[in-house]
Amino acid sequence: MLNEFKEFIAKGNVMDLAVGVIIGGAFGLIVKSLTDDLIMPIVGAIFGGFDFSDYFIGLSSAVTADTLEAAREQGAVLAYGSFLTVAINFIILAWIIFLMVKGVNNLRRKEEAAPAAPAAPPADVQLLTEIRDLLKK
Repeated sequence: MLNEFKEFIAKGNVMDLAVGVIIGGAFGLIVKSLTDDLIMPIVGAIFGGFDFSDYFIGLSSAVTADTLEAAREQGAVLAYGSFLTVAINFIILAWIIFLMVKGVNNLRRKEEAAPAAPAAPPADVQLLTEIRDLLKK
């Protein structure tokens, strides 16, 4: 059973998946920063300087706070602003991945479309070709 586990772990697909998950996590953090630090402030400035992250609906009468963190301390809230931010993060991430996959597919199509150089003829055919060319002279 231990040998089977070693074979499973040593397979290329498992290692590729592990690398993909690690890179995906890091890429997700980059997209989150892009959205939170660059895109959402611009969107907020365009639409009057508001911040989506503090949009919520209090689910009890005890919630009277103006910020999401303070409201969560007072009781249950429906934080739809945070959801909007996460949804925008997802759309940006999906778009970037789409562009990356599209680029890779275009590269693969170009490689497949390029004609391969003809294979060198066997040695006996080359020898016969040289003899023919010499006889012509």
